[in-house]
Amino acid sequence: MGIYGMFKKAGIDSWKAWIPFYNTWQIVEKCGISRIWFWLQLIPIAGQFITIWITIIFVMHFGRFSLIDHTLTVLFPFIYFPYLGFSEKEKWAGEEVVKKYKKGVSREWVDAGVFAVVAATIIRTFVFEAYVIPTGSMEKTLLINDFLFVSKMSYGARIPITPLSFPFVHNTLPFTKFTPSYIREVQLPYKRIPGYTEVKRNDVVVFNFPAGDTIINEENYLSAVPYYDVLRMTYGGNREKLFAEHEILVHPYDKTDNYIKRCTGMPGDIIQVKNSYLFVNGQPAYVAPGSQTEYLVKTNGSTFSEDFLKNELNIDIDDTKDQLKPTGKGGTYILNMTAGEAEKVKKQANVVAVERYIDSTRGYTFPYDDDKFPWSTDNFGPLQIPKKGDVIVLNEKTIPVYRRLISVYEGNKLEEIKGKYIINGKESETYTIKQNYYWMMGDNRHRSQDSRFWGFVPETHIVGKASLIWFSWENGPRWKRLFNNIK
Repeated sequence: MGIYGMFKKAGIDSWKAWIPFYNTWQIVEKCGISRIWFWLQLIPIAGQFITIWITIIFVMHFGRFSLIDHTLTVLFPFIYFPYLGFSEKEKWAGEEVVKKYKKGVSREWVDAGVFAVVAATIIRTFVFEAYVIPTGSMEKTLLINDFLFVSKMSYGARIPITPLSFPFVHNTLPFTKFTPSYIREVQLPYKRIPGYTEVKRNDVVVFNFPAGDTIINEENYLSAVPYYDVLRMTYGGNREKLFAEHEILVHPYDKTDNYIKRCTGMPGDIIQVKNSYLFVNGQPAYVAPGSQTEYLVKTNGSTFSEDFLKNELNIDIDDTKDQLKPTGKGGTYILNMTAGEAEKVKKQANVVAVERYIDSTRGYTFPYDDDKFPWSTDNFGPLQIPKKGDVIVLNEKTIPVYRRLISVYEGNKLEEIKGKYIINGKESETYTIKQNYYWMMGDNRHRSQDSRFWGFVPETHIVGKASLIWFSWENGPRWKRLFNNIK
């Protein structure tokens, strides 16, 4: 609303203030800023800082140059912009006032730029951060190339564990894929500024990938093919051989890759997947409207029309992206789709039967002990999520579940000697959980690397709550997705 008034005073058509990106284009044009800065603001993550800088330059053209003015612009625009836009005391001053200001224009721009960087870093660390969805693990709740705002304040902003790092990036330097962006020699203890809510069941949460502390630092691995999976399934636990054949990088836990999933289980909950249906504490779990899973679809032998696949299921017959796969059994397909889409498929004249596909492959789910836990992704559990203060009995049945929790997430030295468990040099028959844990699953059940594969998410790894889709792109803007709340 404030930008509307500011545009009117600046002689810009007021309606242009309401159109995302077009409004900053107008500011760039009016203030004589090089157009390259408009395009640079479209760069994911870094672009938000450029947008802040452009906005500060716009405010300067109202004759506002002080640190207080810039602070209000960055931190309180919802108050300051309406004041500039509608107060009779405030006028558009234009370029001449900027030129006559006692500091040179270049100096003022540099000052504004530095302030924007500092302010944006603070905002990114403690208030909100922009993210881009890189994979389909949350489809169709979130789509690839959805641009999100993630609130750091919701659960309480985490004080950086690794404070010495290159600004604006997460764990690799700009224009590189494998060079760390941080100095790990300085590590701070875990602390969190109190938030206004706790993590709630079914929140969509961004967190540091728990199994991403060690990665194979090569193109085809990283977090997509976790180090621990390769170590276990390809090298049979032989670390020396793996280290000899691959480059290994160890991240601090706040610098592991960011993942986004739905919190399906809270501390103390018992989760179980039965024939692909998730249950929490014995009750059917919430199913998001956009949640997808695989269905086995039997037809009479005739194919689906291209129009039906494109318009109703958003599947391009020339590139199905594995959303539609023939099974090789005459007219039977595996379709990855929502429950609503499955109902549409059932009504097609060529369809004989539709049923949920059940993946019964065993041996690659948490806690990686098929003898004691003969589970698959679609038949998993029951398993209780650890809660702070829980006391667990240590034995051969429980240790596969809690080994990593005790030794890595809670920082203890755990040894197993002749059937006995030694924690920090003391023989122990029980262990008391020191923090809360969560269970995270993707809405795209058969396309998600989630807690079924690597277990619990510690509270220390929680980054923030996904709150808003501010932009979305696929061969052009997806206009209907702009400014949608994430549910």
